[in-house]
Amino acid sequence: MEAVEDPRLQEVARKVESGERLDFSDGVAVYETDDLLGVGRVADLQRRKLAGDEVYFSVNRKLYHTNVCALDCSFCAFYSKPGDTDAFEHTPVEIGEKAAEYSDVISSVHIVGGQHPAWRIEYFEDLFTEISERAPDLHVKALTASEISWIAKVSDVSVEETLRRLRDSGLDSLPGGGAEIFHPEVREKICPEKEDAEGWLDVHRTAHRLGVESNATMLYGHIEDVEHRVDHLLRLRSLQDDSGGFSCFVPLSYQMENNELGEAVEHGATGRLDLKTIACARLLLDNFRGVRAYRMVVGEKLCQVGLDYGANDVGGTLMEERIQSDAGSNVDQDVGRDEMLHLIRDAGRVPVERDEMYDVVERFDSEARAAGD
Repeated sequence: MEAVEDPRLQEVARKVESGERLDFSDGVAVYETDDLLGVGRVADLQRRKLAGDEVYFSVNRKLYHTNVCALDCSFCAFYSKPGDTDAFEHTPVEIGEKAAEYSDVISSVHIVGGQHPAWRIEYFEDLFTEISERAPDLHVKALTASEISWIAKVSDVSVEETLRRLRDSGLDSLPGGGAEIFHPEVREKICPEKEDAEGWLDVHRTAHRLGVESNATMLYGHIEDVEHRVDHLLRLRSLQDDSGGFSCFVPLSYQMENNELGEAVEHGATGRLDLKTIACARLLLDNFRGVRAYRMVVGEKLCQVGLDYGANDVGGTLMEERIQSDAGSNVDQDVGRDEMLHLIRDAGRVPVERDEMYDVVERFDSEARAAGD
């Protein structure tokens, strides 16, 4: 490929052009090269081949049933302990009412929270039943793999039974949270109380077998190295080869404020790292439909640039997002459909409103950029 100067990146480009699958060394090369523009060109080529010019977004709302958590992850600014002044615990009826409140303007709700030390599976069955009865048309994406594992443990049932019962109560899909970094060298330092990588992967493997699709994530920009990121992505690719149940990969740029891990991290993720991570994901995750430039964590401007680095999804409107904002994100939470359309069109792409299963809600014609933009 012309205009790619780094010999290692040229080899990556050659593989992309010929349709060869990339390997571990290719992922390392993408992260280590100084040719950031070349990375964008190669990732954009892969994006055009795999995803075309359509960029997806959703209109959704975040809901939190509790921030009470039995764990103490060093990167988390959201959790509270039982009895803390800022702790909250909502009933299934309260969450059902909140879900129904905007059901005429949103297509889905995204529900995550703390790993409550006392709440068994019955609470969550009641929660999803309440939402299904009050807002039957809403898609319910809820509970990270870590939460699923915890509910199974507290309730003394298997992960499979937990997922089956929650699915039958109204759970439609899983978010990708809780993956953090799979490699044990990092995981044992930032979230030692969570299940290990195989535990996270097994929850998603089981969900996919039961017809429950999910997203996948990676938390980067803290104490991990290049090799840890590439290893993480390839583990996700391997599971997708087997199950085919992942819808979208969501890179999560670590937010440093109000959490213990921030004291050990000097700078956090840079814009270059954000773009390289989006690009590396698009290049390695050749079996994922969506790769997100997550507006909530990288900001709207870098999100647009990410669309030239392999991304074909910008996330949702995310009314009332708290986990990223509690950790220091200052991105506007409450944006509407018009703002999402402008963000995508201004990047020269075709906006498509989707639901959580990547079914099209509405496809919008592209419009030329305004003069002077």
